[in-house]
Amino acid sequence: MAAVIIDGKAVSESIREKLKVRVSALGEKGIVPCLAVILVGDDPASLSYVTAKERALSLAGMESRDYRLPKDTTEAALLSLIDELNNHERVHGILVQLPLPKHIDQQKIICAVVPTKDVDGFHPVSVGSMVLGRSGFLPCTPMGVITLLREYRIAVSGSHTVIVGRSNIVGKPLANLLIRQDANATVTICHTSTKDLSHHTLEADILIAAAGKPSLIRPEMVKEGAAVIDVGVNRVGDPSAKNGYRLCGDVDPAVSQKAGYITPVPGGVGPMTIAMLLQNVVEAAENRYNG
Repeated sequence: MAAVIIDGKAVSESIREKLKVRVSALGEKGIVPCLAVILVGDDPASLSYVTAKERALSLAGMESRDYRLPKDTTEAALLSLIDELNNHERVHGILVQLPLPKHIDQQKIICAVVPTKDVDGFHPVSVGSMVLGRSGFLPCTPMGVITLLREYRIAVSGSHTVIVGRSNIVGKPLANLLIRQDANATVTICHTSTKDLSHHTLEADILIAAAGKPSLIRPEMVKEGAAVIDVGVNRVGDPSAKNGYRLCGDVDPAVSQKAGYITPVPGGVGPMTIAMLLQNVVEAAENRYNG
C-alpha cells in the first residue's frame, strides 16, 4: 500500500492565509512587516531561493527589501550593511542567504544580525534560547518539519525518531525541538559516516533525511509504515529536463511503497520553510510594536 503523501504546499498555503489576518491587523496600525534579503554573488540555487521568498512575502502583503551584492563584496562592506539594517526602524527581519563566498566568515555574519531580527534563527542567542526552551526565533526548516508532523497527526510523543544529517541548519536544531517536552520523541542522530546506517533507520518510527545525498535512503532501510520526512533538495543531471537537471530528495522514490507517510520533493518540506520564515517576520513585527 502506497504511503500517504504529506502535502507541504497545501499546509503552507493554509498557514499563509492565517498570516494574512495578522498582517492585516498590523496594517491597521500603519505597520507593514518587512524583511531585508541580502544575496551576495550570483549562485543560481541561492537566487532561486531568494526569489521564491520575495514572491511569498509580496503575496502575504509584506515588504521585501532586496540587496543584491557582487560576489567580491568585502566582509567589512557586508557587516556595514547589516549594521545599517539592524538599526533601520522599518526593517523587522534580516535574511542573509547562505552559503556566502569563501572570503567571508559566515559565522561572523550570522552573529552580526541582532537576535530580534534573526528570523532565520541562526544567531547563537537564538540557538541558545531554543536549546533552553526560551522564547526566540526558531529555525525555519526544522519548524516546518515539526508543523507537518502535527498537521498530519503523526505520533511524535514516545516515537523513536532517527535524523540522518547533523547540520546546524536542520539536523541539530531538529533534534533539539523533538526532545522537548511538548514533542517527547526519543532521537537518534546519524550521518553519512555512520556505520551500518540501516541498523538505525530500520528502528525509526519517524525517519528524517537531511544529509544532502540523493537517494541515500532506500526501501530496505525503512521500517514498514514509518513516517518519512525528506528534507534533501539535490540537483541531479537529467538530459531530458529543460535545464539539464532535476530536483530529487535524499529518499529514493520507491520508499513510498513501504512508508506510511512521506513528503515529496519538491512540494514537501520546501514550502514549509518559506511559510515558517513568513511567520517569523510577522512575529518580529508584532514583537516590535506590541512588546
